[in-house]
Amino acid sequence: MVLPASPPKFASQAKTPFGEVMVQFSRVRKSFGDKHIFVKLNLQIRRGETTTIMGASGSGKSVLLKMLIGLLKPDDGSILFDGNEVTRMQEHELHDLRRRIAYLFQGAALFDSLSVGENVAYGLREQFWNTMSDEEIRARASHSLELVGLPGIWAMRPADLSGGMKKRVGLARTLALQPEVILYDEPTTGLDPINTGRINHLILSIQRALKLTSVVVTHDMGTAFSVSDRLAMLHKGRVLLAGTKDEFKNTDNTYVRDFIEGRAPENEDVESLLLA
Repeated sequence: MVLPASPPKFASQAKTPFGEVMVQFSRVRKSFGDKHIFVKLNLQIRRGETTTIMGASGSGKSVLLKMLIGLLKPDDGSILFDGNEVTRMQEHELHDLRRRIAYLFQGAALFDSLSVGENVAYGLREQFWNTMSDEEIRARASHSLELVGLPGIWAMRPADLSGGMKKRVGLARTLALQPEVILYDEPTTGLDPINTGRINHLILSIQRALKLTSVVVTHDMGTAFSVSDRLAMLHKGRVLLAGTKDEFKNTDNTYVRDFIEGRAPENEDVESLLLA
């Protein structure tokens, strides 16, 4: 998949230089009742890089993303975005933050009652109704569809699309807002290997062409090692390991190696799990 020759230059408010830490979680705690999600979460995400968050189901991957954009508040600790403390932001400040950080939902979350083009334009109409004309909105939405390799499908309905195409339309809607950071929540879940490869290539191409900062949550090791500059493994309420792809591939941490290779722990009683 080839991006247009002249991708748009996304406007940026960032004070953080490329390659430096743009997002920092420090000593973050979060619980829901008696369930402790994070007990001491420390994590750094660098501007212009793709960081993949891995971990078992229930380890807090999606909770981490929602805390970053202020949909959930930690019980304690600090979350810095571009030098600003997210946990102390008022609602109007969070609104501005969410204009800079786009969240690509796991299921694409398209509106069946709208055409593909209107789905892509939806966020623009909500956020920029008083500053962008209909022609400008349509032009940007159309270009976003080109960015994900889907030109000319404006009038189609989500029901007419394959799973892979729906994911790409969801990404087009995200790109139309010209964010500085994209949060991908399980971007390849439910896709066949060919469409998984397409989405991985798209994430890589967009990050390289537009110099965005990306955070990817995934269980798919192929995706993790394809798109990432750095990875982080969540386990028992904290980051067990953070580093480059080579550091993960060469780690001697047994839990991380078992996770990467899809092996059950040697001391796990499989028969008792089956009978439970």
